[in-house]
Formats: sequence, C-alpha cells, structure tokens
Amino acid sequence: MHKRPSIAYIDLKALEHNYLALAERVKPAAMMAVVKANAYGHGAVEAARALEAKGCSFFGVAIPEEGVRLREAGISSPIAVLGGIFPGQAEDMVKHALTPVIFDLAAARALDEAAKKRRIVFGVHVKIDTGMGRLGIQPSDAVPFFTEMKGLENLRVEALLSHFAESECEEKEFSRRQLALFLKTVEEIRGLGVAPKLLEMANSAALVDMEGARLGMARPGIMLYGSYPAGRLRGSIDLKPVMQLKTRVLFVKPVPEGFTVSYGRRFTAKRPSLIATLPIGYADGVPRKLGGTGEVLVGGRRVPIAGTICMDLMMADVTDVPGVKQGDEAVLIGTQGGETITAEEVAEKAGTISYEIFCGISARVPRVYIR
Repeated sequence: MHKRPSIAYIDLKALEHNYLALAERVKPAAMMAVVKANAYGHGAVEAARALEAKGCSFFGVAIPEEGVRLREAGISSPIAVLGGIFPGQAEDMVKHALTPVIFDLAAARALDEAAKKRRIVFGVHVKIDTGMGRLGIQPSDAVPFFTEMKGLENLRVEALLSHFAESECEEKEFSRRQLALFLKTVEEIRGLGVAPKLLEMANSAALVDMEGARLGMARPGIMLYGSYPAGRLRGSIDLKPVMQLKTRVLFVKPVPEGFTVSYGRRFTAKRPSLIATLPIGYADGVPRKLGGTGEVLVGGRRVPIAGTICMDLMMADVTDVPGVKQGDEAVLIGTQGGETITAEEVAEKAGTISYEIFCGISARVPRVYIR
C-alpha cells in the first residue's frame, strides 16, 4: 500500500497493446523491446515480465547492471547491453548470459577470455558507426576489426547494428545514407566469412516510416510506452499512453489580489484567488521550467501552475474550479474528465522531449501497476 499521494500509474495492458501493434508493423522482422533506464521510468522488471508473456523474445538495456537486474527477476529471453562494457565487466556478462554490444577489440578479447574459462562460445553484437558519432567502429575499420575477431574462437558474431542520428525527421536524406553505408559495410564483413544472423537498425521513428530499415530486428523504445518520437508521427500507429502521473491536493488557501506565490514571487494574483498546494516537485521529476507555463488537471479542468515549482511542492491556481478541497485528485500527465495532458505537451512546455520527462520521474514516486 502506498500512503504517498503522488503516484505514477503504469497501465500494463496499454504497454502490451503498444508492443503488439509495433510487432505487427515490423513483421516479419523480430523486435527488441528497449527497457533501458528502468523502461524509460516505467519499471523495467514489470515491463519486461509483461512483454515476455506477450511473446517478446529480446530486450535491450544500456548497462550490464540493468541486465543483471532483469535476470535476477526471472527474465530468460536474450538481453542486449547496448551501451558497451568497461574493463572488468566481461565476466559478469558471460555469467549472466547478457549479450554485449561491442565496438573495440579490447572488449572482444576480454569476453573471449571469459567465455574460454567457461568453455562456451559466447554471442556478441557488433556496432557500426554510420553517422551517429557516438559508439561503433568506423566502416573503414570493419575489415581489420573482423579479421581479428575471426581469431577469437570463443566469440560468435550474432548481429550487426547501427543507429540513426535523425530518423524522427521528415527529411530522410541523411538517414538513407546511413542505411546504405550500413548495408555496404555488412556486405564487406560477410565477404570475410562472418555471417551474423541478425541486422538491426530501426528505432521507433525508423520503424514507422523507413520500411527498408526494419531488416531482421527492430528495436523500439519510446513508442512502447505510448509516446511518439516526433509530432508528425502522432497517430501513425495506434498507441496507448502507459503512464499517468497523479497526486492529490495537500492544502487550499484563499489569497487576496496582489498576493505573490513561491520562490522569486513570479506569480501574482490578479484577483482574489484560490491556491492549491500539491505534494510533488522537481525532486519527483516535475520540470522546474513548467512554473508559469504548465498546467495540471483538477476537477476535470486545466488549471495553471502558479509560480516556481519547488523541490517537494508546487502550487496551482484553482480559482475557477468550484469546491476544491484537500484530497482532490490532481493530474500532471494523463486524463481527468474530458481533459488530457500528454507527456509530449509537458515536454514541449519544458523545452525537452517526452523521453526525458518519463526518465526524470524519480524513484521516490511509487509506480503502481494496473490493467
């Protein structure tokens, strides 16, 4: 039982709906569900359990510790560690059967040695940098890299992958160049006798409008959680929002005209007003930039956030909502009555993206899982 009134409600049925809708779109390609960063703030263990039960057979995380947590929770499907590994992590990767994404020979040698100790052949994915400029070997280095990889007898290259830099954009010239470079590099690698089972490149945006990028496996992230990577893609697939962020009114106070609210006195009542204090703030993940621009739902109506958002508290001007009292529900993300505030709307007003809004909701906000 959660006694704190500020709660993130996670709709697992909506998550399953989104997974099935995306899986249908990418057929016959397989799908890796990206559950890194605690499933974008939604709860990695609970999300992975729900998706595995629906047939998801591959998961993606960022760091080995995220993968170990899933293994300890009973997830048996393959788990790719997308963010690479540091020295000293190879033993744990092999021990917990986590699939490393590699892009340097030092990591490859360490994994080969760890696999040799266990007398196994260990599967790895290799990343090619086609223009993201973040992780991956350069295409020009592919031949020497894989020539040495062939000598590591305890490693098996199961997949080649790359990552788009701007697949959410409507203009696709650079993305098409990336895809072409990836496929050309794949052919060079195959020419060396390396034959990976899978090719992966399509993220959420490319999954929708770059059919040629789906290849053998797509790896959606944000769309699993009911949010679109760009406004132009809204409605391109029928998605349901998975998270609602709600709290309850802690305190209601009538104030006179001219009264100022919160740090910096950035809100001034233009009339006799009613101010509701909500027990949630930027330490819970509510962006401080929403002060004076954002809204919440109270009594089925949109009401403006009043003044600067504090670490643990925020205020809303509920003057136009009749009968507001302590304990009334307030919605920061989600639906109340006929009104809805989406994560995309919150992100736009905060000058960021929905990914950051979801990931920023802190651990002190309980996640309650519903269907």
